Amino acid sequence: MELSNEIVLRPRFTIESTDAPDKLLATFEESKTHTVDFVISRIDDHVFIRIPKNKQHFWSPQLHLEIYKIESQPTIIKGLYGPNPTVWTMFMFLHFVVGTLFIGAGVWMYTNIALGDPFIFPIVALITLFIMWFVLYFSGRLGKQAGKKEMLQLQAYFYETLKKGHSSLL
Repeated sequence: MELSNEIVLRPRFTIESTDAPDKLLATFEESKTHTVDFVISRIDDHVFIRIPKNKQHFWSPQLHLEIYKIESQPTIIKGLYGPNPTVWTMFMFLHFVVGTLFIGAGVWMYTNIALGDPFIFPIVALITLFIMWFVLYFSGRLGKQAGKKEMLQLQAYFYETLKKGHSSLL
């Protein structure tokens, strides 16, 4: 998987396998006893592969895998690379707050214009919020770059584990 310059903060992938989901899940369960480079946890059909706490930084990614089968179809492995869920939630909350304040400042500016009042402060607020949104966006892009090396390590570990389990991908 190549990490391009597209506007994708949380890359996703889907892979098909001829192996049963139970075999794939067991492969990851078994692999967690043999590695110290990653922390692996499983909840039902979901596997989470993380960087250990002592090696993590703010932007450290994790790999979330969902492994399932639909009737006679091949087994589906869906993967999602992303930051720690707490970081992601905080980041989205900040985007929401800045967006809401931007709309509020726009209404404030429109009201002042309609009433004939000075509207310099709403314009300053709009410009400031617009700059804040760009800062949030570019910090997310820089965070993605900071976690790229770890993301590639997670990807390599994922494929290595599938190979050890003799999984056949389609």
